[in-house]
Amino acid sequence: MPGCCGFACRYCALIIAPQGTALVFADDTLLVFDKPADLLSVPGRGADKQDCLSARVMQHFADARIVHRLDMATSGLLLMARGAANQRILSLAFANRQVEKNYEALVDAMIEPAVNPDEWQSINLPIALDWPRRPLRIIDPAQGKPSQTLWRLITHEESLCASRLLLAPVTGRSHQLRVHLAAIGHPILGDTLYAPSHVAARSQRMLLHATRLQLAHPVTRESLRFDSPAPF
Repeated sequence: MPGCCGFACRYCALIIAPQGTALVFADDTLLVFDKPADLLSVPGRGADKQDCLSARVMQHFADARIVHRLDMATSGLLLMARGAANQRILSLAFANRQVEKNYEALVDAMIEPAVNPDEWQSINLPIALDWPRRPLRIIDPAQGKPSQTLWRLITHEESLCASRLLLAPVTGRSHQLRVHLAAIGHPILGDTLYAPSHVAARSQRMLLHATRLQLAHPVTRESLRFDSPAPF
């Protein structure tokens, strides 16, 4: 889509964002969107699951390619590549953990603050697919893949009897943040898959948001950082 410089770039404010999304960044290599909750990242199975962020984006950017995903219930920053070559480069950056990802979540109960509030706590629990109930995941010491999540307490939300956490997944397993937080006794509010019913019912949406992406631009190697404040 042409902008102020005749090309889709980070300086153009004239690019039309796909329906229901916010376009955070665009150039000829990559795109960054702020995905709303309850929108699939990619098409699912069945005619009723074809509306998704990637399909909407491709109506405006035909060369857009998926690089990573957010769960349907998760909102926040999602990056897409432009063209197959850039998709390979960016996918490799994700695989090699060269992309910094942060999330924010509201979880059940008041977590005891660490002695050093700036110190990251770590969850190291192996995750496996729960075959009888797929696509659910479970903690499985025998069959699970090594999985690590770093977390830090931001603040207590006393009126909700909840804690606001900053999360940094080291590995990228499906549902990792949701499974790990539930496993340590602090499921995410509104999580209908892994939280007990009384915790799931405390929010109309799951309170998990991808707040930051930081990476080197695959062509210029410029350091890029994108931020999206949690809407809850």
